[in-house]
Amino acid sequence: MISKNGYRQPQKAWHTSAWKWLVPGINIKRWLVLLLLGITLLALCAAYLLVTLYRELVVPPMFYYLTLQFIPRLLRAAIVGALGIGAVIVALVQLNRSLLAPFARPNEPLVDTVYRHRQRERGIKLVSVGGGTGLSMLLRGLKERTSNITAIVTVADDGGSSGRLRRELGVLPPGDFRNCIAALAQSESLTTQLFQYRFTEGQGLDGHSFGNLFIAAMAAVTGSFESALAESSRVLAVQGRILPSTLQNVTLMADLREEVDGRLNRVTGESSITKTGGAIDRVYLEPSDVRPYPEAIRAILDADLIILGPGSLYTSIMPNLLVRDIVQAMRASRALKLYVCNVATQHGETDGYSAADHLAAIERHVGKGLVNVMLVNDRLDVSLANAPPGVGELVWPGEAVEARLVRADLVDVERPWRHDSIKLARAVMDVYAQMSARASAN
Repeated sequence: MISKNGYRQPQKAWHTSAWKWLVPGINIKRWLVLLLLGITLLALCAAYLLVTLYRELVVPPMFYYLTLQFIPRLLRAAIVGALGIGAVIVALVQLNRSLLAPFARPNEPLVDTVYRHRQRERGIKLVSVGGGTGLSMLLRGLKERTSNITAIVTVADDGGSSGRLRRELGVLPPGDFRNCIAALAQSESLTTQLFQYRFTEGQGLDGHSFGNLFIAAMAAVTGSFESALAESSRVLAVQGRILPSTLQNVTLMADLREEVDGRLNRVTGESSITKTGGAIDRVYLEPSDVRPYPEAIRAILDADLIILGPGSLYTSIMPNLLVRDIVQAMRASRALKLYVCNVATQHGETDGYSAADHLAAIERHVGKGLVNVMLVNDRLDVSLANAPPGVGELVWPGEAVEARLVRADLVDVERPWRHDSIKLARAVMDVYAQMSARASAN
C-alpha cells in the first residue's frame, strides 16, 4: 500500500504457520494444484492399465490376498488412497527440505523458510548510503527485513589493503564493498569467512584480505569494477545490490582548522584526515565535478527509504554526498530520508560532537532539508573503557536540527561503541512504519 506522500506501507504478517502456505503471492498453491492434477492423471492412467490386466490376465492365487480382494471395494480404495496420500506428503516434505537445506535456519519449519523469503522479496525498496563497518553492520540486520536493498558505497578509501590495491593496480578501493558483500550474503558460510580472511604474513600478502584480492582479480577478468561486484555478489548469494557512488578515481580532501591560531591546513587523502589533527572545517572531492554511477541515481529515485549512516561522518558518508547529482536525486526522491547518527564520536573527526552537530555538519556541506528523520541512540549507561583506539565518547542525543529526532536503544552491549545490527534494523523499520502511517493519516 502506498501512502499519500509516496511511502510504501509495510505489509501485515500472517502469524499462524499453517496458513502461511495460503498467503497470496507465495507461489506455492498453483504448483500444488498442478502437482495434484498430474498425480491424478497418472493415477487414472495406472487404473486403466490395471483394470485391463485384471480382466485379461490369469494371475496366481496369492494375488487375491495381495490385492485385498477379501475386503469390500470402498474400504480397499480408502486404504490405498490413504497410503498414497501419506507417501506423497512425506516425499514432498523431505524433497523440499533437502532442496532448501542450504537456505533454512536450524530448527526452522520449511514453511517459515519459504514465507520469510517471500516477505523479504516484497519488502520496501531501501537504499543505504555510506561506507566502513557502520554500513555493513546495518546491512546485516536489514537483510532479514527486505531483499530489495541497494548499498551505495564510497570510493574515497585510500588506506590499508584497499589503498595498496588502488595505488598498485588502479582499481577502486574494494574494502568497503567486500564488507557489504559479506554482510548481505545469504548465510555466514565458509565462503563468506574466506572472503573476509586477512593474511597476516607472506611477502606482498601481509595485510591484504582474500576478498579484496578476489574483487581486484575479478575486475581484471570481467573488465570492469561494477561487473566484479556483481559476480562477487553472485558467488556469495547476496541479497540486494552493492553499487559505487561513482566509478571515477577520487581523492577526499579536507580543510582542518588549527586549534592554536585558527588557520586552515589542507590535507589530502581519506586516511590522512584523522591523523593530522585539528577540527574539520570542510571536506571535498578532487576532482570536484565527479559523475555519479547511473545505477546509484536510479536506485535513489526508486527508493521508499534512504538511510545515511551509520559510519564515519566525514570519511564514509560525506564522500558519497559530494558526488554530483547524488544529493539532487535524494531531494527529488519521494523516499523517507533517515540519518542514523553514530553511537560514539571518533577522534580526529567528530570530537565533542552531539547528534545535532553531526546533522549540522551534513547540512553545512549539502544544504538544509535533506534529512527528514534522525535516529539517535539513547542508551548512555554503557562504558567505553575497552573501546579500540580512535573511539571517543558516547554521542549525546541533543536536539535535532531541521529534522525529527527519534531516540532508541541501539547499542551493541558487547561492543558499546557500535550499533547492534538487529536493534538498529528494527528501529529503522519502526521509524519507517510510523512515518508512513502518519503520512497516510494526513
